[in-house]
Amino acid sequence: MMPEWFVNGGPVMWPILACSVIALAIFLERILALRRHKIIPKDLPQTIDELVSQKKFSEAGVVCKQSQSTFSKIVFTAIKHGGKKRDQIKENVTESGKKETLKLGKNISALATIAHISPLLGLLGTVLGMLQVFTVITEKGVGNAQSLAGGISQALITTVAGLIVAIPTVVAYRYLNSRVKAFVTEIEEYSLKMIDQLSGE
Repeated sequence: MMPEWFVNGGPVMWPILACSVIALAIFLERILALRRHKIIPKDLPQTIDELVSQKKFSEAGVVCKQSQSTFSKIVFTAIKHGGKKRDQIKENVTESGKKETLKLGKNISALATIAHISPLLGLLGTVLGMLQVFTVITEKGVGNAQSLAGGISQALITTVAGLIVAIPTVVAYRYLNSRVKAFVTEIEEYSLKMIDQLSGE
């Protein structure tokens, strides 16, 4: 059974609740997906460095395939095209990087949408609540305090609920976005170094 304050907020509370559940689900899923060992496994860059420096490219490729991390997939692209011109390797690595970056940022943009929608839903609830107040005033005058309180309560509850959902969602969006950017930057720096080592120029 829903709390009384939720019921008093009116029908708009349901989409606000849905937004909060979806935002939480996306955040938890991305937090698990963006754990460091899944993106850039510990010791993997050093292992690949050692193999490439020893010209053991096939062994380095095998290590990348076994890892199946974001880092290894991008580096494997560089190794696979090793010996070609630098621009050709870079083009292939960039293409692979774009695909992997999209995977890292999966559903994160939905958090930004929820952060924008939630306050608007709260505002909609506020408008509906005030309409209820004006309807009561029109029909019964200002003497019916209990009826007026219902509309005012709905207006305030939905506004607060919309903000309660929006504020942490904005924080979650920015945090996840910055985490993705940090991983992408780190992988890009390593990839550029690897391209220089593998180019046939």
